[in-house]
Amino acid sequence: MKRILGMLAALALTVALLPVRIQAVELDVAGKSAVLMDIQTGTVLYEKNAHEKLSPASVTKVMTMLLIMEAIDAGKIGWDDMVTASEAAAAKGGSQVYLKVGETMSVRDMVKSIAVSSANDCACAMAEHLAGSESGFVEQMNGKAKELGMNDTNFVNCTGLDDGEAAENHKTSAYDIALMSRELLKNHPKIKEFTTIWMDTIRNGEFGLSNTNKLVRFYSGCTGLKTGFTSGAGYCLSASAKREGMELIAVVMGCETSKERNAACKSLLDYGFANFAYIAPALPEGAVVPVTLGRADSVSAIVSGDTGLLIDKAQKSSVTTEMELLPSVAAPVSRGQKLGTMTIRSGEQILAQVPLVAANGVERLNWGDLFVRTLKQVAMAGEN
Repeated sequence: MKRILGMLAALALTVALLPVRIQAVELDVAGKSAVLMDIQTGTVLYEKNAHEKLSPASVTKVMTMLLIMEAIDAGKIGWDDMVTASEAAAAKGGSQVYLKVGETMSVRDMVKSIAVSSANDCACAMAEHLAGSESGFVEQMNGKAKELGMNDTNFVNCTGLDDGEAAENHKTSAYDIALMSRELLKNHPKIKEFTTIWMDTIRNGEFGLSNTNKLVRFYSGCTGLKTGFTSGAGYCLSASAKREGMELIAVVMGCETSKERNAACKSLLDYGFANFAYIAPALPEGAVVPVTLGRADSVSAIVSGDTGLLIDKAQKSSVTTEMELLPSVAAPVSRGQKLGTMTIRSGEQILAQVPLVAANGVERLNWGDLFVRTLKQVAMAGEN
């Protein structure tokens, strides 16, 4: 019963760190829908028609890049692996690098072309390389969408082109785009090496690439991410930026011009950086608890989970932390056993209470250990 109560108490303390929704605000943001999300916590800072199902155009490729990065990070493919363009890949319209049937290109250059120039032919080639066919890859895309809780989403292709079935059934929402963008940026940060490129080349410098996301050059701290446009979808953008340790994702869908979508995302990001801050208070040094009857005299306390918090920027200068540890703990001590609490405050307001737990286990002394220890103490007393 004590163990159950302890687990419940720890859960209650951790709940304070779960993402929360910020109070609604009125912003003049263009487009049919929009979302502003904090990457670290997943907190939604602004939303407009966030779950309306709309055509995403090439913002679809956020999911394409996510699955590619997962495969690379899992060791299934390597950056220098060569990918061969099929007839289907070479025939893709829209934005492309004009792959020829049978042409080979490295995974690195394929990813670069997708991230920078939104190359539909490279997206299709990578889909076939990973799943055997674009349709097989789309199944993986929808599976990943379900895993991430993207309940407004149905992918039909890996490019976002509004052709065939996609014109009616290829849909997602601003909120779901934010979810997959967060997953890509938070768990696969190497993608930023490509999404922040302004201009580059492939084919040994013979073919130039220019980023379709103009915020990469013109917005301070921009880390990506992906533009999109078709006549059916309008102008869409998932834009990310990082300042002062806080990284945000701004998504807009259904804008009338590229200038309008850029201004909308810039306005959202400006709002976020002006009004919020991300903090990650650290545990003070020397956080140890004495252990009685243990093979070690003490055990170090560590934070259980993430201490990161998204707060009102006005509170940042007044944030303090307070550590409360048990005076001692009896062995045996289990790794992860609760040893105290770290309270994070802004003035008198408690922002969060985080469990402090044992960094490692400590075994209890057995009778033999106790006998040896007693003999040593007697011997030392005799010397004195």
